[in-house]
Amino acid sequence: MATSSFSRGCFVFKPSAKKKKTTVDLESYFTDGCEGAESSETRFKLCLDLWNKIKTETEDLQDELNRNILDSLLEFTRKCSSTRRHGNWASQMRASEIPTAALVLGVNVPDHDITFQSLSELLRCSVTPHVASLQAKECGALKHLMKRVLERLMDAVVDDEEEEEEEKEEVQHSGAPLHKSVHCSLRALCDWYSSKTKKSSCSSSGKKRSSSAVDEHQQPPVVIIFKDLEAFNPKVLQDFILICSRYLDRLPLMFIFGIATSPSTVQRMLPHSVSSLLCIELFQSLSCTQHLTTVIDKLILTHSFPFKLNGKVMQVLVSIFLYHDFSVRNFIKGLQLALLEHFHSQPLSSLCCRKKEAQIQLQQLSAGDLDRIRQLPSFNRFLKEQEQQEQDNLQTDDTYLKEVCQKLLKGLHKYHKNYYPVLRCLHTLTSSLPRYPLGKQIRELHLICLEKNVWESEEYQSAMKLLKMLAKDELISLLQKCAEVLQPVKSKKMKNALVQLEELLDKFKQLNAAAELAPSVEEKLTCPVKNLQKKTDLFQLQKTLLEMNESRRAKRMSPFEVLRNEAVEFVDGLVKNHLSPPESKPLYEVCYYSSSATVRRHLNATPRTSIQAALSSPYCYIQNDSLKSEDGSVSNAAPDICIAHKLHLECGRLINLYDWLEAYSTVVSAAEGNDPDPDGSGKMDEVKHARFIRAVSELEFLGFIKATKKKTDHVARLTWGGC
Repeated sequence: MATSSFSRGCFVFKPSAKKKKTTVDLESYFTDGCEGAESSETRFKLCLDLWNKIKTETEDLQDELNRNILDSLLEFTRKCSSTRRHGNWASQMRASEIPTAALVLGVNVPDHDITFQSLSELLRCSVTPHVASLQAKECGALKHLMKRVLERLMDAVVDDEEEEEEEKEEVQHSGAPLHKSVHCSLRALCDWYSSKTKKSSCSSSGKKRSSSAVDEHQQPPVVIIFKDLEAFNPKVLQDFILICSRYLDRLPLMFIFGIATSPSTVQRMLPHSVSSLLCIELFQSLSCTQHLTTVIDKLILTHSFPFKLNGKVMQVLVSIFLYHDFSVRNFIKGLQLALLEHFHSQPLSSLCCRKKEAQIQLQQLSAGDLDRIRQLPSFNRFLKEQEQQEQDNLQTDDTYLKEVCQKLLKGLHKYHKNYYPVLRCLHTLTSSLPRYPLGKQIRELHLICLEKNVWESEEYQSAMKLLKMLAKDELISLLQKCAEVLQPVKSKKMKNALVQLEELLDKFKQLNAAAELAPSVEEKLTCPVKNLQKKTDLFQLQKTLLEMNESRRAKRMSPFEVLRNEAVEFVDGLVKNHLSPPESKPLYEVCYYSSSATVRRHLNATPRTSIQAALSSPYCYIQNDSLKSEDGSVSNAAPDICIAHKLHLECGRLINLYDWLEAYSTVVSAAEGNDPDPDGSGKMDEVKHARFIRAVSELEFLGFIKATKKKTDHVARLTWGGC
């Protein structure tokens, strides 16, 4: 029976076992549409080197930060495994208790994968080869959870009753080699484990090994890692734990719970009858804010990394971290994005490298690159400060310009070499002050220094006043920490500063030695107060009070106060000489990326705006000349969904589907050069009908319309207003 209706269906396509890995083709990104194409190859190599350096540094840093917590987990698994081997399992583990490590990782969920990957590798290398990692999204039901555990531990095809016949038919039709299938139950896992341990014991007995070494590897534990405990179905988790507890005499199970919120999650998800089957030990990882501070210190607050972020870009990345996901991994992705955009959009970024390499690149600059240098805002400010003859030489003589730029780049490198040690010294002195006037974290102080002259701010003035009130021991301790910061720096100015600081510390030591021999000024000032306690007449009292008032006005500072003020003035001089904003330095644009809007647009995705922009202006995405339109209208050659979206914008709250279809057919027919109703019968072309229904279904899926019960042949519009 023929019909003109169009029905939708849902079809499932099983993905192939092998997934293709996609990589970013950075080289094509630099060669296609890149400004300053003559230096694009050099910039690509520099960008790739820095990209790989960021990746290597962060991986090493991640391993270093997780080393303590991972070592503790390894020790826990070894201890539990040793208890099972060298004692009665039921008595040692208090009768059917599964050893469980509750690993609190924090809410920075995107960073958890790296931690669990490192943990799995370490467990397989040093404790047990039997490790299975599970995620909640693949364990919606108990049979799915059991199947994933068996598949990852046994490395075999696991059949359940529903899929057994279907899989047999697929194997017969495809002609693929038949894998050995296993029934989905823990009994099958126990049998497999017994066979594995028997094989290992037989192989070890054939070799000359000590008995202790044989025992250590005969019965390795079976570790199951639940990466995101909060996302698991509590009922599924409870049933799985109950089943596992009945097989502990045959299977040395261990659990590791990955917890994002708090340890109380275990009590909330599991009733006492189930949680009592677990022997839980708590492990706390490093907080994500401490992790971020370490990453910033290693990658950003160092002169050895030539690429820099200006204050606004840095603020965007830190804000996304603090107010969105607390993910250090995403912060590093943002840093890599800024790196890529800088080398792609800034033709002079070929000079963003080490001092010696920058000098070589400077000599290879083209005439166009030299003109770009002359147009830089920072260079123009530097040019205005020069005499007229000097300005003319810089504007006309390319060779002389290269010589001057070489000196400016050298000065920029020296600025970075001195900036970061002084920044750390200032943070060391002010981070211990009450109410943290310049911020508790060094990144907060760094942001202030990037934006303005820090010594002109009220917070800085308040910090200097508080420093002048510090006690002797506390001030000496802070100055010694500053000396430790300056000690490894090889800059001449920092070496001179270290010498002056050590002289100040020597003066404090001499002052301590002298204070033991001579009476203090404070004791002398208390003499008039003692005299007031004696009996005296009114005239004598008035005379004594006047003397005290005069002595307070003309009070002489103690030697410690003089030395303390000298130390604070020394720090103030360092700040004013070395912590000026980078925008004040000529050619800072070479190293600093400043487009915060680009970073925010890429990292803070706005799906609705992007979808509406794509539907309203398909040319921006498809880049087809036939889709160009100047008045904001959509071309009749646009994709079907774009035409349907444009027509639906012209309707009210309720849209008549038939009228919408007629308008769509008219637009599409005009694009094809055909009459929408050539025979005058009023029948709709089935192909256009199907295309229209598909476009409407896509708009419904995207959330622009929905079905309504008020009128069966109408849909309700859900969005209003433009982008």
